[in-house]
Amino acid sequence: MRSLILEGFMGCGKSYAARNLSAELKLPFIDTDAEIEKKAGKKISRIFADEGEEAFRRMETEELELLLKRGEKAVISLGGGLPCREENRRLLKELGTVIYLKASPGLLMKRLKNGVEKRPMLAGQGDLRERIETLLAEREEQYLAAADITIELDTVNDRQIVSVIRKELGL
Repeated sequence: MRSLILEGFMGCGKSYAARNLSAELKLPFIDTDAEIEKKAGKKISRIFADEGEEAFRRMETEELELLLKRGEKAVISLGGGLPCREENRRLLKELGTVIYLKASPGLLMKRLKNGVEKRPMLAGQGDLRERIETLLAEREEQYLAAADITIELDTVNDRQIVSVIRKELGL
């Protein structure tokens, strides 16, 4: 088995599902955003403010390259924008099986309405649902291009997600 990689829009539950899946499979859990924050010594929102989005996106690519070099099997939770770079999608395919946790704008809206200030790509003026819909529409093609498996979250509750993933993977 190769690494299992969970991708999807912010707030879809990647970290939650990855943590639980790693515990069940007795594999290390890696959150790329947390790893980047640890190395940078600051929160992602601060990286965006101090260095800009492009610098953060380079850090994501560097993190994938490091994971590939290490070669350890793990359950990996990605930042929401990580699969948007073609180079990252190529690295993800080398690293393992990519599982897209697909959520509707309505579900994402429920999960993201509190805590938007921690999410630089959603912070700002205007209607939150509109910002979610626009960004999701921009990313959908890249998520699908990276994915080996897609799981529709609107038909699964949080407690079921790990068993659905395991069933899809035949584990």
